[in-house]
Amino acid sequence: MRIFNFIVFVTFLAACQSKNSGSKVELPQDSLLSKINLPPGFTIRVFAEVENARSLAASPTGIIYVGNRNEDKVYAVQDTDGDFVADKKWVLASGLNMPNGVAFRDGDLYVAEVNRILKFENIEARLDNPGQPLVVYEKFPTDTHHGWKYIAFGPDGKLYVPVGAPCNICESAPVYAAIHRMNADGTGLELFASGVRNTVGFTWHPQSNELWFTDNGRDMLGDDVPPCELNTAPQAGLHFGYPYCHGGTIPDPEISTKKSCDEFVKPALNLGAHVAPLGLKFYTGNQFPANYQNQIILAEHGSWNRSKKSGYKLTLVKLNGSQVVGSETFVSGWLNDATQEVWGRPVDVLQLADGSLLVSDDHAGKIYRISYTQ
Repeated sequence: MRIFNFIVFVTFLAACQSKNSGSKVELPQDSLLSKINLPPGFTIRVFAEVENARSLAASPTGIIYVGNRNEDKVYAVQDTDGDFVADKKWVLASGLNMPNGVAFRDGDLYVAEVNRILKFENIEARLDNPGQPLVVYEKFPTDTHHGWKYIAFGPDGKLYVPVGAPCNICESAPVYAAIHRMNADGTGLELFASGVRNTVGFTWHPQSNELWFTDNGRDMLGDDVPPCELNTAPQAGLHFGYPYCHGGTIPDPEISTKKSCDEFVKPALNLGAHVAPLGLKFYTGNQFPANYQNQIILAEHGSWNRSKKSGYKLTLVKLNGSQVVGSETFVSGWLNDATQEVWGRPVDVLQLADGSLLVSDDHAGKIYRISYTQ
C-alpha cells in the first residue's frame, strides 16, 4: 500500500510540475503519426504539445512562440538539449481575445488580438514572468467573424496585419478584407492590399521580397466553388477581387453586377474549394532536397462545410522565379479520405535553423517537426 501511495504521489507531483512555467516536459511520440504520408526520406515527430497551437514565430535563440485562436493564451516552448523535442514550456499570457498572431523582433514578442497589437518587451529575459504588455495599437475592428489575425514583419521592417471580412460575403468599409502595415511602434498605419477576404498566413519571396499570402474563399456556393487562393502582391495598392470576384474569373452571384473580374489582380494559384489555406513559407534551408529550395510549403487547414472533406495537408507550390508552375501534395494523412475521419488540422509552418520544418496543429494540440535524411 505504501508503494502504491508513493507512486500516486510521484505521478501527481509530476503532473503538477508539467503545468508550471518553464517546466521540463516529456513527450511520448504519437502513434497516430504512422498515418502520415511523407515523401521518401522524410520523417515526422512530435516537437511539442500546445493546446490549440496556431501561429508560430521563432527567436534567434531557438525559442518558439505559439498563438491560440480558440484558447486565450500565448505560449513559448524550447528544446534545451538539442534532441528536437521541446522540453520546456511557458504560458506567457492568458485572458486574451483570440491571440492568434505572434511575431518576434529585436527581442520583443508581438501578439495580435482581435482589435489590438500587444508587445512583450525583452521577452526572453522574462519568460517566467513577462508582466503586462504594452499596447502598440488598439483601433482595429472588434468583429470576431474573421477577426483573428496572423502577423509578421516584412523586409521593410513594418508589421503586416490583416483584417478579415466581417461576414461570409458582403461589401464593407475599406478597413475590412484587407492587409495593413504599420511601424513597429504602431504608428504610420497604411492600407497595403484590398479585396482579401480572410488571410491567415503570408510570407515574402526570399529573392524578390514580394509578399505572398493565402486567402480563404467564400462559403455557401457548393462543394467545388469558389477556389481558395494563393496570391502575390509585388507592390502596395492592389485589389484582389473580394467580394466581387473569386478565383480571378468567377463573379459573385450576389454582388457581381457592380464590378468586372477584369478589374482585379488574378490569383497566383487557385487551390481547392474550402481547403482553408493558412500558413505558408518559402523553404530556404539546406536539409531538404535541392528541388525544395525557394518553393512554397503551404498548410491547408481543411474544409468545415463540404459534403466530402478536402484539405488537411501540406501542399508544395512549385515556382520558377516568381511564377507558379505547379503544385502537389507534400504531406497528408490527417484526414482518412475513406472514413472522413479527421485527427489533425495543420495551421502554420516554420523553418528551423537546421532546415527542418515545424507544423502546428490546432486540432490535435501539437507541433510536429518534419525532417529529411538522405
